[in-house]
Amino acid sequence: MPEGPELHLASLYVNKMCNGVVFTGPVRKSEVSKSPDVPFNCESYWIAAASRGKEVKLTLTPLKSDDPKQRVKAEQADQPMDIVFRFGMSGYFCFTTEDELPKHAHLCFYSKEKPCRVLSFVDVRRFGSWQSNGTWQPNRGPCVMFEYKSFRENVVSHLSDHAFDRPICEVLLNQKYFNGIGNYLRAEILYRLNIAPFVPARSILEGLESEDLCEKEEPLKNETHTKTSDRARQKMVKGQNGDLLRLCHTVPLEVLTLGGKGYDPVKADYSGFEAWLQCYNVDGMKSIRDHNGRTIWFNGEPGPMAPKDSKSPKAKKWKKKEDDHDYTDKKKVARSRSASTKKKVVKQETVNKTPKKEQDMRLKEVGSKRIKTENTRGVNTPLHEKGVSHSIARRRKSSSAEPTVAGPLRRSARLTKQNNM
Repeated sequence: MPEGPELHLASLYVNKMCNGVVFTGPVRKSEVSKSPDVPFNCESYWIAAASRGKEVKLTLTPLKSDDPKQRVKAEQADQPMDIVFRFGMSGYFCFTTEDELPKHAHLCFYSKEKPCRVLSFVDVRRFGSWQSNGTWQPNRGPCVMFEYKSFRENVVSHLSDHAFDRPICEVLLNQKYFNGIGNYLRAEILYRLNIAPFVPARSILEGLESEDLCEKEEPLKNETHTKTSDRARQKMVKGQNGDLLRLCHTVPLEVLTLGGKGYDPVKADYSGFEAWLQCYNVDGMKSIRDHNGRTIWFNGEPGPMAPKDSKSPKAKKWKKKEDDHDYTDKKKVARSRSASTKKKVVKQETVNKTPKKEQDMRLKEVGSKRIKTENTRGVNTPLHEKGVSHSIARRRKSSSAEPTVAGPLRRSARLTKQNNM
């Protein structure tokens, strides 16, 4: 999910790609999107972007002509319009030619040049949204990156709020106080400070001041991305970096300097970002779901406020398997080995099946021998014994063939005899 750094990189991307580009016509929305239409139509306009926490604002500014004779056409915008975007789970901006328009582009701005180019808001999962003539959401706090003083004052002055009764990992996702912090940022911040995720938030924040005494000093440099030991992180807690609010400011700024995560979104290289991560989705770290169902990554004990029945979700593998499209000699050798093993299994199955066939044949032979012996006995027996045996067999056949008829007849015969007597 895009967090504060990604949305700021998105605004920088828009300003870079749209610098000097003139756009024209209406803003077009996809038929699939359920977001509202943008009522803006202009002959010529510019686009500029700005970010604040987890929001991006595009400003569409109509261009005024120097010719006084040229009048604004009917239904043409003559005033700027602000469109505020929230990216949801997968939103981003993309600037391409009209032929290369992404499949999930849901809001498009077309340039006036030929061939035409398009700035589009792409959202695969469609959790993102936009608001025409919008403003920054009033229920969101100051940005942790670019409104640092206001951010600290907002948190420290509201510690008596019931929101801070919750675990610290859940409070860090509250955009009313931590605008811009998301899932991977909270894991990295708590890990560096050696703070258990499920401890009361107020106990962590009570001793902090509204002013950062170490603000003028250089922040911690992330020189190596090897896993820091518990002792090293405990030393960091005692020093200037023990201030959680300060790390909510400096850690997102580190992501901005990586250069590999974010934009250009089409050719994004995430290797630098993956190497920067120390806790989030890293092998050896623990993970459970918080009370809101969000996965938190941590090291050590979760804390006293951890959910009782929470289970650790399966980690998602980011890297694709290298063997998926491997058709080299190694792959052929592996295939030949698998084929040979299959043949062996088939042979073993046939070996195991043959005794059953032999048993069936033996049973048949035994049955045939019994029939022969019975026939031989029948030949050696006298005639009067044969007649008795035949009569007994006939009685058995008749009794077995008509059990329902013979029974009632015999009973009725007995009853008539008794009545007669």
